Amino acid sequence: MNSQESAIKLSGQPTPTINAIPLRYADFANLAEALDYAATGTTGANFYAGGKLASVLTYTELREQAIALACKLASLQLPRGSCIAIVGETAPYFLRFFFACQYMGLVPVALPASINLGGHAAYVEKLKGMLTSCGARVAVCSDSFAGFLGEASESLDLVMQGTPEAFDDLVPVDASEIKPTQPEEISYMQFTSGSTGFPKSAMIKAHALMANIQGSVKSGVQMVEEDRFSSWLPFYHDMGLIGCLLTVVSSQRSIDYLDTREFAMRPRRWLELMHQNKGTVAYAPPFGYDLCARRVRPSDVENYDLSHWRVAGVGAEPIHPSVLDSFAETFKPTGFREDSFVPSYGMAENTLAISFSPLREGVKVDWIDPDDLTDNLKVTPVAKGTGRGFVRCGKPMPHHKIKIVNDDDVELSEKEVGRILIHGPSLMTGYYKRPEETAKVLFDDHWYDTGDVGYLVDGEVVITGRHKDMIIINGRNIWPQDIEAIAEKQLKVRTRDASAFGLTQEDGTEVAVVVVQTNMLHTEENKVLEAQIRRQVYEELGVVCLVELVPRHTLPRTSSGKLSRSATRIGYLERLALKEGDGSSRKAAV
Repeated sequence: MNSQESAIKLSGQPTPTINAIPLRYADFANLAEALDYAATGTTGANFYAGGKLASVLTYTELREQAIALACKLASLQLPRGSCIAIVGETAPYFLRFFFACQYMGLVPVALPASINLGGHAAYVEKLKGMLTSCGARVAVCSDSFAGFLGEASESLDLVMQGTPEAFDDLVPVDASEIKPTQPEEISYMQFTSGSTGFPKSAMIKAHALMANIQGSVKSGVQMVEEDRFSSWLPFYHDMGLIGCLLTVVSSQRSIDYLDTREFAMRPRRWLELMHQNKGTVAYAPPFGYDLCARRVRPSDVENYDLSHWRVAGVGAEPIHPSVLDSFAETFKPTGFREDSFVPSYGMAENTLAISFSPLREGVKVDWIDPDDLTDNLKVTPVAKGTGRGFVRCGKPMPHHKIKIVNDDDVELSEKEVGRILIHGPSLMTGYYKRPEETAKVLFDDHWYDTGDVGYLVDGEVVITGRHKDMIIINGRNIWPQDIEAIAEKQLKVRTRDASAFGLTQEDGTEVAVVVVQTNMLHTEENKVLEAQIRRQVYEELGVVCLVELVPRHTLPRTSSGKLSRSATRIGYLERLALKEGDGSSRKAAV
């Protein structure tokens, strides 16, 4: 713990819910202004570990520490707009460094804090790729990650890297010499996936960030003085960073933090926090609600009071109605109301939020014919509980627009399925130093192609799938190129001999699949190769992947010679159906 960290006062009590200053709805030009105002109140961030309050950081203290750190960072004489990489641990130092950047025109970017998802070498390689991709000049982490960060930055041209303590010795400049990030400057960058080989970071200007936060606070959540947040989401995820840190500070609310890893091991801790501190607003991907419903014991449920929970935000991955139904039924005895669920739609390229479902209307589900959807892109209603249920994600926030277009870019009418495009003041400037990638999705009239497929009904957006090849597992974006690259590292696999894609299972969750061409080795060699690919995908990306081995020349290609992932997926399903049809486990080449 460094000198600033030790200065955090811990009275044994978390910061209050009701603030000493009037609520302002994020009507600020930048984050520095937002924190300046929040610092005049009594609210702040509370960090919990092992079921106990571990540290408290009031916004008054955060502002003091962030400005002091900004003055020290200024001594490094970094050009304005330089990037500072911060390992996104759920810890006070992350807040301090992030806001220090806001007070001096530097650009923070959060790096993943997820060693447990892979081996040592894989994590180091991931950090190195991200540090390189975002052009980081400074990098910081806690003692727990120092070894990894040190290895990752060995060959990189960083001005400084290390733990928060390392920055204590810098000689500060006068505070009058620092100037906060201006509305037209980049406020932060956000990696848009867990990609190792192809990391992309979205550049978000300060005015875009504040537009998104203001829309979320006033229109989406409709914040009130009695609101208190609770979160286990990591800061390197846009829902965790924007929704559960920057939005909270900008609306001067108190928040209770639980480390992501602790939630994964003991999901009841999240609910305990909501009960103990009478939390009213919390977000999670569907898998978070599913984990609680499956893992929290009935004897624990009896002890919770969740009647204060008025906004249970849900998004970041496809929403399956049964998951939310199960959570609502499990926790009904606690006073949790099913109409507290607020399905939403968002992505890092639009800062975070695009649309929110109306408050107190709960989950609205369209039950439609899945075959007509797949074959004809038609929305054909069927009886409730039959066909497939798709959750409505609400109308776009004020000043934001959504339109549905076909492959010829012709705008479609309601209940016609096509590509989802968005427009508004929250959009990114582009991907950092990736003009070609930016041009593919961000058009001259500033419409962004989300890569998602869906339709509009009564002005609300419904997401039915993805036009892009992105795979989403437990709220994490997985690039198929990364899975393919891992498969092609194997000695028996050539370049361009692997094709990866995602499959939606019966429960609505997605699983990754990779089909790999080989010389059809002996059975035992096949098993070894399959196991190697599965293991390395898990170590590097943290997901379980199904592996199918096929003969050479099996993978379909486009007329230009590129692998067709969609055609590979169809072929895989056909072979799977064939095996299931005759009961033979080895009829198809696997």
